[in-house]
Amino acid sequence: MTADPPAPLLTVEHLTMRFGGLVAIDDVSFQAADCEITAIIGPNGAGKTTVFNCLTGFYKPTVGRLTLHHPQKGDILLERMEGFRIAQKADVARTFQNIRLFAAMSVLENLVVAQHNALMRASAYTVGGLLGLARYRNAESEAVERARYWLDRVGLTDRADWDAGNLPYGDQRRLEVARAMCTEPVLLCLDEPAAGLNPRESQELNELLLFIRDEHRIGLLLIEHDMNVVMGISDHIVVLDYGRLISDGTPEEVRADPAVIRAYLGEEEDEDLPPEVARDLAQQAGPAEG
Repeated sequence: MTADPPAPLLTVEHLTMRFGGLVAIDDVSFQAADCEITAIIGPNGAGKTTVFNCLTGFYKPTVGRLTLHHPQKGDILLERMEGFRIAQKADVARTFQNIRLFAAMSVLENLVVAQHNALMRASAYTVGGLLGLARYRNAESEAVERARYWLDRVGLTDRADWDAGNLPYGDQRRLEVARAMCTEPVLLCLDEPAAGLNPRESQELNELLLFIRDEHRIGLLLIEHDMNVVMGISDHIVVLDYGRLISDGTPEEVRADPAVIRAYLGEEEDEDLPPEVARDLAQQAGPAEG
C-alpha cells in the first residue's frame, strides 16, 4: 500500500504582484504540504521574497488567492487579512534575510517577548499582570518554559543571559528560528536562513529544521540560495524565474528539469548555484531536449 499524500497546508492560486508597470510575480500557483519542507528557489530577482511578502501581509497581492488550511481553524484567506493579524490569527511565523533580533535584549528575553500576544491576552491587556492574577503568572511561567525549551534545542542555554547582539552570527540565525517557533506557528516561513553560514553552521541549521518538521509536525516554507541546504532537506521545491513558475516537484524532479538548468546556467554571471552543484544538476539531467 502506498502512503496517503500529505495534506495541503498552503494553496497559492494565480498569485500576481505588480508594482506600477513592473510585474514581480506573474500568475504563480503551487501548494505546500503540512509536515513538509517546501523550498522556493530561483536566481536573484526571481520574485521569491515578494511571494513571502504577500503571504505574510507586507504586500497585498494584485491578483490571487492565498489559502492557509489551518489544522484547527479551517481555511483562512491570507490575502484578506491585515498583515499583523496573519501572525496573530493565522499562526504564520517568519524570519527575514537580515537578522532582526532585539540586539540589546538578552537571548532569553528575545524568546519571551515573541510570546507577547499570548501574555497580553492572559493579563487581560495589562490589568491581570499588574494585579498578579494566577492566570497571568501561569502564562508567564509557560512562556519562560517554552523559551528555555527552544534555547536548549538551538544550543544556547548557556548564553541565555547574553545580549542577543553579542552572539556569533550563526547563533543569531538559529535564535531567530527559535524565536519564531516560540509563537507556535502552523507555518514557518524562512527567508534565506543559511545566508552567511559556514558549512558546520549550515549542517546545524539543517538538523534544526528537520527536527521542527519531524517533531513539531508543522509545514516549513524556505527561500534559500544554498543548494546544498535545499537539496539536503526539502521535500518539495518550487522554482521561479522572472516572477514565473518554471518547475514544481521533488528535489529529484527539479534537479533534472532542463528549464531549471537553463535558469541557473544560462548566464555566466549568475552565481546563485555553487559550481559543484551546477555540475551535479547538469550531469543528472543529461542532454536537454529541444
